Amino acid sequence: MPIVNRGRLRKLISYAFFGVCTTVVNLLAYYALAHLLGLSTAISTAVAWVLAVLFAFVTNKVWVFGSRSWQRRVLLREAASFYLCRLLTGLMDLCLMVVTVDMLGCDDMAMKLAANLLVIILNYVASQFLIFRPKTQE
Repeated sequence: MPIVNRGRLRKLISYAFFGVCTTVVNLLAYYALAHLLGLSTAISTAVAWVLAVLFAFVTNKVWVFGSRSWQRRVLLREAASFYLCRLLTGLMDLCLMVVTVDMLGCDDMAMKLAANLLVIILNYVASQFLIFRPKTQE
């Protein structure tokens, strides 16, 4: 009996790979919007986040979790769940940073790393068990 399930390992590796790609999309979009188009930091950040989450949704749907249905009902449910989870974990990240750094005086980079590790784990679990879970009726 293998110690590591190959399917689970494949999912984790592809999740990590596309997570890095999503970060690149976010950074490039932000740079283009803020530095090339001269948009504000807030607008550039918001639009870059939307584009990065859209990229992450498609790559997670197709290549990480293998959700094959493109029926409108399924797609809307998955997209809404995906964006909602990402929004909630993004707000959690923000709250953790404000509390630990601004209120408690902890090191910002250490807290950002810890918060992001928690966010990554929660996003994976949400995607695996809530968003892209197979539906027998679909």
